[in-house]
Amino acid sequence: MKNIILACLVGFFAFASTAYAESHRSGVRIVYTVEITNITKGVYFTPFLTAAHRDNLAFFEVGEEASEPLAAIAEGGDIAPMIEYLESRPRLVNGLAQSEGLLAPGASVRLRLVSDSRMNSLSLASMLLPTNDTFVALNSVALPRRGSAVFYANAYDAGSEMNDELCMSIPGPQCGGVPFSPEDDGEGYVYPSPGIHGEGELTRSAYDWQGPVAKVVVRRVR
Repeated sequence: MKNIILACLVGFFAFASTAYAESHRSGVRIVYTVEITNITKGVYFTPFLTAAHRDNLAFFEVGEEASEPLAAIAEGGDIAPMIEYLESRPRLVNGLAQSEGLLAPGASVRLRLVSDSRMNSLSLASMLLPTNDTFVALNSVALPRRGSAVFYANAYDAGSEMNDELCMSIPGPQCGGVPFSPEDDGEGYVYPSPGIHGEGELTRSAYDWQGPVAKVVVRRVR
């Protein structure tokens, strides 16, 4: 009888251990809302890409060369290469969401981001219009374990295109220029954006900003 009980217990704990391991690998499904508000006076944002991921992944490093997917966002608002890059790393990334259309000054957009408990960080990015290669980003910030968290996102220059501030090299409704400049190497590294200088066809009074450019509220809803 004791042997039967012992065998049952061994079997139970083996099953429980396997179930725990499977749960640990797959994680627990978690749902967030990510509300992004444009807090600039005259700048528009291209569609946002948000990602839930582990904390050893980042969209970029300040002082380092921008990746091609990041440059695609910063120069033309194209999030497709970054989506492809993130989807190729399923062990590090679980949960992508994107917005549609341009986000006007003072406007907000809310995204639903579904991930799992293995992912503890959030990143997002979008291009600022009209700029040559400036983007707004949160770069691997902590996802809230409960409730909500508020972040103020800064603007960065991708350093992949020179800031001539000429409409011919700036896409979007204000300028309608060419979105990418493959022959232009820019400064060669990501750095905090100094804003609009007013040296080309963009006036500081219309488009410049100081400090953060977006307010982001991340709320865990399930």
